Amino acid sequence: MRNQSREFLEKYINNASPVGYETSGQKIWLEYVTPYIDTYISDTYGTVAGVINPDAEYKVVIEAHADEISWYVNYISDDGNIYVIRNGFTDNQIAPSKRVNIHTKKGIVKAIFGWPSIQIRDKKGDQEPNLKNLIIDCGCNSKKEVEALGIHVGCVVTYEDELMMLNNKYFVGRALDNRIGGFMIAEVARILKEKKKKLNFGLYIVNAVQEEIGLRGAEMIAKKIKPHVAIVTDVCHDTQSPLYSKTLVGDVWCGKGPVLSYGPAIQNNLLEMIMKTAKAAKIPYQVKAVSEHTNTDTESFAYSMEGVASALISLPLKYMHTTVETAHKDDIENLIKLMYEFLIQLKPGYDFRYIK
Repeated sequence: MRNQSREFLEKYINNASPVGYETSGQKIWLEYVTPYIDTYISDTYGTVAGVINPDAEYKVVIEAHADEISWYVNYISDDGNIYVIRNGFTDNQIAPSKRVNIHTKKGIVKAIFGWPSIQIRDKKGDQEPNLKNLIIDCGCNSKKEVEALGIHVGCVVTYEDELMMLNNKYFVGRALDNRIGGFMIAEVARILKEKKKKLNFGLYIVNAVQEEIGLRGAEMIAKKIKPHVAIVTDVCHDTQSPLYSKTLVGDVWCGKGPVLSYGPAIQNNLLEMIMKTAKAAKIPYQVKAVSEHTNTDTESFAYSMEGVASALISLPLKYMHTTVETAHKDDIENLIKLMYEFLIQLKPGYDFRYIK
C-alpha cells in the first residue's frame, strides 16, 4: 500500500463517524477522492458520491457505507453516572473497561465504561453487562457536574481505539465496518485516474450514511442517482475463530480473497460477470450464500425504482462490531483490483434482464 493511501486510511478510520453524525468523516473522504473525480453530489442526510462522467446516461454505482456503531447518552443519574442506549447494533458485552469519547458541542469529553471488580462480584449470580447496569464514568460526582461539561441526553459516544497492524498482515481497529469500504472505493477512483482509464458510463462512487440503523442512506441516494448497476462492498464474517458455526454462517477466511454472495437481492447475470472478471484477472475470491437479506446496502439499491442490477463484494472480517475488527491487507488489495477490473471491461447499456 502506498504511503498516501495508508495515511488516508489511518486518518479516516481513526476519525469518529457515528450513525447520524458522519459529516467529519465524509469531509475527510471527499478531500481524498476529489482529485480523482469530475464532481460530487450529496444529500440532506450526508451521503456523498464522487462522480466521473456526470453527463453520461448509463449510470454505475460502487458503494460503501460511512457510519459506525456507537451509543447515545440516555440518562444521567443524580450521582453523575451516565447510562446509554445503542446507536446501531452495538455490543454491550465488549463495553466494560473501554475508553470512550463523548461528543458534545464543547468538544470531546474523555470517559470510560465502568464495571465492578471481579473480586467483589457475586460469582454464582454474576451478571453480564447490559443496558441496565452499564455506566459511563466521566469523573463527575453529580448530574450538575456532568452537564457542566456539555454532556446531555442525546450526546453520541464512540470508542477510542485506533488503527494498528498485526504481524504485518492484518489491519485492526474499530469501524473497519465499513469505512474500510469507503477506503477501497476511493482507491478504485484513484487507480482509474492514475491509469488514465476512460469509462463510457457515469461512475458514482457512493459513500452512504446510516447503514447501521436500516440501510437508510443507500435508500435515499439510490432514488437520487437512479443507477442501472450497483456494486456494493461491505464486510462479512471470517468464520475460522472459535464459536463460529460454518454450517450456519459459511466457510470464509481472511486472506483468501473477497467474498461474492449468492442471494435473492443479487442479480445473477451481474454476479456471473464479476466471477468471470475475477477468474480472467486471476483474483482469488470466495463464495457464500445469504438467506432473505444480505444485511447490507445491496437491498436498498436492488429494490429501488423498478429494480437495479446489484451485487455484493464483501471483505472478510474477524470480530465484527468490536473495537478490534480485523481485515487482511491482501483481501483489501484484491477487492480494489476486482472492482477496478470489472469497471474497465463493463460496456454501457448492458442489459442484465433474464428474459428479453
